[in-house]
Amino acid sequence: MANDKLHRAKTQKNDEFYTQYTDIQKEINAYLEYNPNIFKDKTILLPCDDPEWSNFTKFFAQNFERFGLKKLISTSYAYESKAFKGAYQLSLFESESPQFDQNKTKTHGKIFILDKDENKSGKIDINDLRWSYLNEDGDFRSEEVTKLRNEADIIVTNPPFTLFRSFIAWILEADKKFITIGNLNAITYKEIFPLLMNNKIWLGATTFNGGATYFMGSPKLYDPKKMSNPKHAYIKDNVLYWRVNGVRWFTNMEHGRRHQKLSLMTMDDNIKYSKHKEVRNKKYQKYLNFDVIEVPFIDSIPSDYVGLMGVPVSFMEKYNPKQFKIIGCADANIVPNGWKGMPQEFVDLYYEQGNTGSYKEGNRLACYINNDGYAIVPYKRIIIEQLEEDNDENNIEN
Repeated sequence: MANDKLHRAKTQKNDEFYTQYTDIQKEINAYLEYNPNIFKDKTILLPCDDPEWSNFTKFFAQNFERFGLKKLISTSYAYESKAFKGAYQLSLFESESPQFDQNKTKTHGKIFILDKDENKSGKIDINDLRWSYLNEDGDFRSEEVTKLRNEADIIVTNPPFTLFRSFIAWILEADKKFITIGNLNAITYKEIFPLLMNNKIWLGATTFNGGATYFMGSPKLYDPKKMSNPKHAYIKDNVLYWRVNGVRWFTNMEHGRRHQKLSLMTMDDNIKYSKHKEVRNKKYQKYLNFDVIEVPFIDSIPSDYVGLMGVPVSFMEKYNPKQFKIIGCADANIVPNGWKGMPQEFVDLYYEQGNTGSYKEGNRLACYINNDGYAIVPYKRIIIEQLEEDNDENNIEN
């Protein structure tokens, strides 16, 4: 699958994949709509980046004056330090620069800095970027980049997906604001879920189109015709566009949209009128683990239900901390006291019905028997409850 290959590329620190400019613009504009001065006098660090190619660098450099930035710093990861080497792409920006060093180009990361009108044009923009080689390879965990983190106010990037846990920890240990991209499944990571649950971080302001986006890469590395699903990739103007599902923005910066109240129907109305066949004319089922009802779709959350509910991880896109309380997530090993494991009878029925998996008695994942008598293990559920309605929608603790 396309996202499997991107995942492997990220694992191997292959920096050949870049976020599209329009996706960055849409997300950042949402923060500006909420607070036009959110970036004013701030130093922004773009680590895990590749300044010559990255749209993050281009976007913030081109909008330096409009945002009122104090300083922009962007760093790249050295080619020789990548597990996956691929095709080495030396940019004209570097090769035609007086400071180009053949001995450092593959072994050292690079740093780009923008903080003044370098070319005396009367404005600060992308043409004023100045660069040099880092002393190290540019890994965000290096002492060199960590010092840049400490200098920055806000960190923005698309980090390697498999380093998402350590990247978020690296940011928060310095108490920095951030906007970054991760996989939707990161919501249930045991290191990430408690942060979401305790309102320390949340999902970004926008969602990628259809919950997916096209990342940009080099056609020298992968031939889309050889992919398992060629429809998920195409080449245009010598750029490979690769569709990846389940991609989300994560942040700890306020954008206001997470405080919009989710409009819901009552349980009776859901059963009568729901557009989902799994809900319409059906009874909401309870988990065998605990007194929690299964809610398979966000718009099927019953407005009048006062107990615990299990909802898909995509609920976090609609999560309003004034409307709901997050109780736990079995995938993250956080569950209510008294939560039970899968009973043996359920496990036996599950396999008798021809299902596959790796479940046994005592497994802590949510499970239930649906209205048709089938043993179901729903995919990654978050346990929530509704809060009493509060008319003061703006009184929200950050």
